[in-house]
Amino acid sequence: MKKSIAIVGGGTAGLFAAAFLDTNIYDVTIYDKKPRLGRKFLVAGDGGFNLTHSEPLSSFKTRYTPSAWLDAALEQFSNEDLRAWMLERGVPTFVGSSGRVFPEKGIKPIEVLRCIEQHLMDRQIRIEYNKTFTGWNENEAIVFEDGDIVKSDYVIFAMGGASWKITGSDGAWIDLFQNKGIETIPFRAANCAYEIDWSEKFISRNEGTPLKNIAISHGGKLQKGEAVITALGVEGNAIYGLSSEIQKSLDAGDEVIAHVDFKPTTTLEDVIEKLTASKENTTTTLKEKLKIPRAVIDLIKESTTKEQYLDIPTLAQFIKEFPLTIIAPASIDEAISTMGGISLDAITTDYELKGMENSFCIGEMLDWNAPTGGYLIQACASMGVFVADKLNNAGHGL
Repeated sequence: MKKSIAIVGGGTAGLFAAAFLDTNIYDVTIYDKKPRLGRKFLVAGDGGFNLTHSEPLSSFKTRYTPSAWLDAALEQFSNEDLRAWMLERGVPTFVGSSGRVFPEKGIKPIEVLRCIEQHLMDRQIRIEYNKTFTGWNENEAIVFEDGDIVKSDYVIFAMGGASWKITGSDGAWIDLFQNKGIETIPFRAANCAYEIDWSEKFISRNEGTPLKNIAISHGGKLQKGEAVITALGVEGNAIYGLSSEIQKSLDAGDEVIAHVDFKPTTTLEDVIEKLTASKENTTTTLKEKLKIPRAVIDLIKESTTKEQYLDIPTLAQFIKEFPLTIIAPASIDEAISTMGGISLDAITTDYELKGMENSFCIGEMLDWNAPTGGYLIQACASMGVFVADKLNNAGHGL
């Protein structure tokens, strides 16, 4: 007789766990709180649907905070493995100029999701919708809001973090686990916008302006990429990648100052040389010789005195190391992802909950972080595959 596996949550982690479980030895059912699977998976595709990143696995693994904890899962199901698996499902991919991996042009996120769903249907995996997890009964069976009680041989929890509530990822489950004696960490926004005290004049001229090919540093970490000026402050991958370091400083109550390099491919000495050699006025030199965008010039002007702006070494320093004071993160619901949830100390290296035999936690409900660019989806997929393979081996007696 087959043993049963209940997967609570139909996001990326839950879908990939289901996709790789051996249905010859397990009856597998996914329970999702929404009327459709993969709601956050689809929302993530609205801004450009990158499935993973193409960089070598050795550097890929360093993108996660904390470091090393995910290595075994990534090695078992790597970024190349994900691309190969998607191709087998009829979803060829390509590498963009940034190194990110996308479905081939013309393939929409909903089509990718349907390919995965078809794979699950082909393998007779059951899916039950509108199932909100509310805890456990006295026999350790899982209980749902509609009164259903499910007693499975194994349970894989993949209920997501606390961002984008509209997708069902609201983190409301955290109290249930805490009350069960499982160590949890309060949720914090990650990969989110950050509040900056821009002047009204600056925002009226520059809101929505992208700052391309910049580098931002904080807490000993540097992140290259792009940022966008917003009414709140700044958002984009150049700031998202520093979320862990910024949040640590904010949590400590420290003044948080990130430093922006507006010309990361040009040395300080070269900037000074170009400023010195120009016969034009300072603003024209910045525009024409250094290709500094108007928004950056506006920002530097309102952050310096006239004397500082006209002093070449001082101006060059502002271009290469502009101090950006961060006040606060955007709200959790506006974040792309969250940190917090189930503490990594509460699970084994196989993602099994300590003290809850045969119950596993995977995906964004664990306390970890990674930048955007395909790293979040890849991690969730890799965790799902890793746990599935562990259960398959246990089922086969390996």
